[in-house]
Amino acid sequence: MHPGFSALILLLKVLALVSCFRMDSSCQGTIRKLSTFHICASVADVVRETSIEKVQLPKGETWSVHKFGGTCVGSSDRLRNVAEIIQDDDSERKLVVVSAMSKVTDMMYDLIDKAQSRDDSYIAALDAVLEKHRLTALDLLQVDDLAKFLSRLHHDIDNLKAMLHAIYIAGHATESFTDFVVGHGELWSAQILASLVRKNGTDCNWMDAREVLIVSPAGSNHVDPDYLESEKRLEKWFSQNPSRTIIATGFIASTPQNIPTTLKRDGSDFSAAIMGALFRARQVTIWTDVDGVYSADPRKVSEAVVLKTLSYQEAWEMSYFGANVLHPRTIIPVMQYEIPIVIRNIFNLSAPGTMICRSSVNELEEGQRLESSVKGFATIDHLALVNVEGTGMAGVPGTASAIFAAVKDVGANVIMISQASSEHSVCFAVPEKEVGAVAKALESRFRQALDAGRLSQVAVIPNCSILAAVGQKMASTPGVSATLFNALAKANINVRAIAQGCSEYNITLVVKREDCVRALRAVHSRFYLSRTTIAMGIIGPGLIGSTLLDQLRDQAAVLKEKFKIDLRVMGITGTKTMLLSDTSIDLTKWRELQKEKGEVADLEEFVRNVHGNHFIPNTVLVDCTSDSIIASHYCNWLRRGIHLITPNKKANSGPLDQYLRLRALQRKSYAHYFYEATVGAGLPIISTLQGLLETGDKILLIEGIFSGTLSYIFNNFIGTRAFSEVVVEAKEAGYTEPDPRDDLSGTDVARKVIILARESGLKLELSDIPVQSLVPELLRGCASAEEYLQQLPQYDHDMSKKRQDAEDQGEVLRYVGVVDVANKKGTVELGRYKKDHPFAQLSGSDNIIAFTTERYKQQPLIVRGPGAGAQVTAGGIFSDILRLASYLGAPS
Repeated sequence: MHPGFSALILLLKVLALVSCFRMDSSCQGTIRKLSTFHICASVADVVRETSIEKVQLPKGETWSVHKFGGTCVGSSDRLRNVAEIIQDDDSERKLVVVSAMSKVTDMMYDLIDKAQSRDDSYIAALDAVLEKHRLTALDLLQVDDLAKFLSRLHHDIDNLKAMLHAIYIAGHATESFTDFVVGHGELWSAQILASLVRKNGTDCNWMDAREVLIVSPAGSNHVDPDYLESEKRLEKWFSQNPSRTIIATGFIASTPQNIPTTLKRDGSDFSAAIMGALFRARQVTIWTDVDGVYSADPRKVSEAVVLKTLSYQEAWEMSYFGANVLHPRTIIPVMQYEIPIVIRNIFNLSAPGTMICRSSVNELEEGQRLESSVKGFATIDHLALVNVEGTGMAGVPGTASAIFAAVKDVGANVIMISQASSEHSVCFAVPEKEVGAVAKALESRFRQALDAGRLSQVAVIPNCSILAAVGQKMASTPGVSATLFNALAKANINVRAIAQGCSEYNITLVVKREDCVRALRAVHSRFYLSRTTIAMGIIGPGLIGSTLLDQLRDQAAVLKEKFKIDLRVMGITGTKTMLLSDTSIDLTKWRELQKEKGEVADLEEFVRNVHGNHFIPNTVLVDCTSDSIIASHYCNWLRRGIHLITPNKKANSGPLDQYLRLRALQRKSYAHYFYEATVGAGLPIISTLQGLLETGDKILLIEGIFSGTLSYIFNNFIGTRAFSEVVVEAKEAGYTEPDPRDDLSGTDVARKVIILARESGLKLELSDIPVQSLVPELLRGCASAEEYLQQLPQYDHDMSKKRQDAEDQGEVLRYVGVVDVANKKGTVELGRYKKDHPFAQLSGSDNIIAFTTERYKQQPLIVRGPGAGAQVTAGGIFSDILRLASYLGAPS
């Protein structure tokens, strides 16, 4: 027991003696027991203080602080998980703040309530507390640590029984005494965790924070830390208990008189922040059961996203307005030393969480931002507006002071204040449960003014809610308020009061309670989702690009009128010429305009023009080329917040490190990157694969005919036809590249295989895929396609023999790509399939892909359809454009 708790014990004995003139011998024994306990504890502490050599406390970034709440340490398994997290932290020094096990604090408060009510069941309830911790210790600790903890546990329980018995007799417990009792949960969880960490091989000590943290009462539910005194006591404690890992109790502290107390609401978070400041730690991590701080309450807004960063001011504002962040006072200790706080999910370690730090500004090249100027939205329900108005208020000094003095006298909390410059009225929001007392106090205070007509009314508007928009980047950003109120107007929501501080971090609105969720969704959608005017830039107006432009021309009016999707092509560029517009290119005559007004192509100028229109919130670049140089710009464009859509396979099948960097950037840049047409033209191959993976299916094998050209060739390589004859026919029909060797080499199929392999989680390079080329080795060096086609008939016999061998076995030849996910490899080869196999039943230039998964193991999932041609490829790109629009808020 803390050596300074003698005052508490003395108070306990006085309480018991005052109430027990008829105390029996067992009660007298209780008091003697308490006295003996205190004397023994004090002597032990004195011995400890004089026997340990002083050690200097190191401070600074070598320390990391972790805080684990009751849910995190609520069971044996969760305590093991916490111990693993502590060990996995490679910080040189660690301080871990723990709450009581889940529900234990409530159980301890219940003990006090039962004892004060003279309910004998407090004894059984205390036994339940004992059993919960005993069973946890039995499950986790080894012999020596177990015996030591159980001895301490039983000792504490015996003393608690004596204390509660005295409360039972007195029928009353002081606040200090209550704080002392309820703080035992933290003491026990800290001891168990420290023993568990030592069991796992890490040397550590546990800290009773009441020996270190000194706080002074600052109101009914607040305390102020005494940092100077706490720092002195911490240095003393560390000199006696040097360790690189410390498990400290959260929630509990001591007063300057050494009386036990608590840190009140969210006390463990506050403890961690104070400790972070005392140690000058590198970081404070608050472990909880959510992935971080959301842009809005995900229970009300399903599209809410986890915020990567928040400034201290943003977190402060959002927490004040009811967001599930931190209590504002938790942020105060770390702000002074600019120590970041990270909110992480203990049940989802892959989630990076939300970092609260000095500034949330994430500026990129050319000043572009990844994040919205409004960081998040929060609401407070169950409020009422009080409106004090009258002509006699205008220009009268002291009126506002008198109003809020009356509010203070009834102890009400003012959430928001709004006053127009005319001074005709003052409007403010208070909790609905307090509005009656507030209105009564105001009417009493201003009775004379009301009777004389200087004030016309004290009006109460019940059933209100507050909606707050928070963001540090709102400051000096034009249009934020306009966007906010425009979203509410479109949702047909009336705003009853408005307030904005000069810091511009927060815009606060009061709406009807029944409108609150709808208002929240409307503004969140406007800033995060529903921006469906899209500036587009088309790169590569060749066969596919020009077909896409024609499809956009034909469908643009319908999309705008029916689906509210406004697709504006702001630029078209080829390798030599580009066409730019400040508003939108007229797609009915884009070819003529390109000839008349085309400029020398400059890719950077093109992108700047397309992305530079600040009235259009979203930009998408559509790369219709197969150019690796264009693909090399993708990362830069995503970093600037530009969405990307492409059939270009070069980026996703290029060097693995570049691909991984691109995908990592895409996931964190808030920009979309769609590439459905890279594999199956207009077929939904990528989206099907992603859907299987996202729903938890496991991919075993992907195999298919991925080339429309080669599909056509082998579908027609039948009977007595020569292979060279079919190749020439395919070229003349427009199915092949200008040089058919580009198709027959198998490289294009290999790129599709590598894209699917990487999409499935395999980290393969293109060079890892063995490819069976259909171009004879001696013809690979031909100077032209014409020369190649002239010499190809010399090799018809080889292909005819392969066809005949297959037919003799009742099979057909098919050129297939395979992704063997189970064995982490891929191949491209000419295969043979029975005539009843789905691959043998294709016609024309159809593609077919079979997904064998855990769910589709007996019967693979088949995707089949046209896999080549400008129309279907452009259609696949167009589909991705519409998918982007739906992600940005267009109706589905």
